[in-house]
Amino acid sequence: MVSDRASERAYDLVLFGATGFTGGLTAEYLAGHAPEGCRWAVAGRNRAKLEALRDRLGLPELPVLVADSADADALAEVARSARVVVTTVGPYQRHGEPLVRACAEAGTDYVDLTGEPEFVDTMYTRYHARAVASGARMLHACGFDSVPHDLGVLFTVDELARAAGREELDGPVAVEGYVRVSGTFSGGTFASTLTAFSRPVQMGQAAKARRAVEERTVGRRQRGAAVGPRWSKDAHAWAVPMPAIDQQIVLRSAAALPVYGPDFRYGHYAAVKRLPIALAGIAGVVGVALGAQIPPLRRKLEQLRPSGAGPDAAQRARSWFTVRFSGAADGRHIWTEVSGGDPGYGETAKMLAETALCLAYDDLPKTAGQQTTASACGAALIGRLRAAGIAFRVLESRPTAAPGRFRG
Repeated sequence: MVSDRASERAYDLVLFGATGFTGGLTAEYLAGHAPEGCRWAVAGRNRAKLEALRDRLGLPELPVLVADSADADALAEVARSARVVVTTVGPYQRHGEPLVRACAEAGTDYVDLTGEPEFVDTMYTRYHARAVASGARMLHACGFDSVPHDLGVLFTVDELARAAGREELDGPVAVEGYVRVSGTFSGGTFASTLTAFSRPVQMGQAAKARRAVEERTVGRRQRGAAVGPRWSKDAHAWAVPMPAIDQQIVLRSAAALPVYGPDFRYGHYAAVKRLPIALAGIAGVVGVALGAQIPPLRRKLEQLRPSGAGPDAAQRARSWFTVRFSGAADGRHIWTEVSGGDPGYGETAKMLAETALCLAYDDLPKTAGQQTTASACGAALIGRLRAAGIAFRVLESRPTAAPGRFRG
């Protein structure tokens, strides 16, 4: 481990990709919420843009580090200078690996926004062992993908365990998450989605390679819910499975943390009130997935929402999200909710920044290698997000005659 060396580094936190749209919002959040004495810097490939950002933030002494996402030597220098590096530079499948490598080698905690399963799995097979050896914690999907879902399930399971009077659940546990969103997703998120959709074969190969080397839990199992679109009595809506990384992240948290019990199952859905809208959404996703695999169409799709651009403050202020969780275990059914404002930009920047600050400053369990926000940060990050205005609450908790079974 390198904790002693890390404490002597020049910066507590470096934000890489600070001049992009989401990167700029993250820099603004850090400027207003980083604790007094926080030693942080902004990094990217264009010094002039970084200095303009610094001026806009009103922080003339904020350090500026120049590094390109393809410059291994410059990235290694950035990683060696920081305790935590947080990056918004995507699509990560194209641009992300050199910084992951640099952080794993330097023993530097790494935080990103990716929702690309192939990238996450490939980084695990290539750098997890090295990060464990160096003491680096590698956290992917630290924005709307997948913080509300990952920590929302942890919150739900913790509440079920608390109601049972146990530190961890000892029987079947079933949780379903239902997502509702009003807002616009970022160009970076759209680009990452297109990248993932364009590489189904490679994504499957990366998942298979990870399974071949990943340590498995003994005496415990974690399963996704293989259920198609349907009317959910729990959600009072059409439940449409979401083709996102969130379910994978939740199941990895369940594998890492005993509180989820010996037999855990999770389903992740968009909750849609009207069937025509649900069907249109499914058709849209299928269309984008097919178009992403044809290079000329993919380029046209990328132009619909270019990276680095986004809605203005008034549009973001009107956006919101809710994720409701239906959980059952030990003869009890519980409803919980995570909710907040603009998911694609404002709250994503908040989640990303608070994850990095949590790693830098909070007293956390000793972990290393590729982790999730639940396994690395857990209750400490939930507390941070609550203080920052993202709600985690119990809506209902009652006994049930059918523990551990999905309803609807």
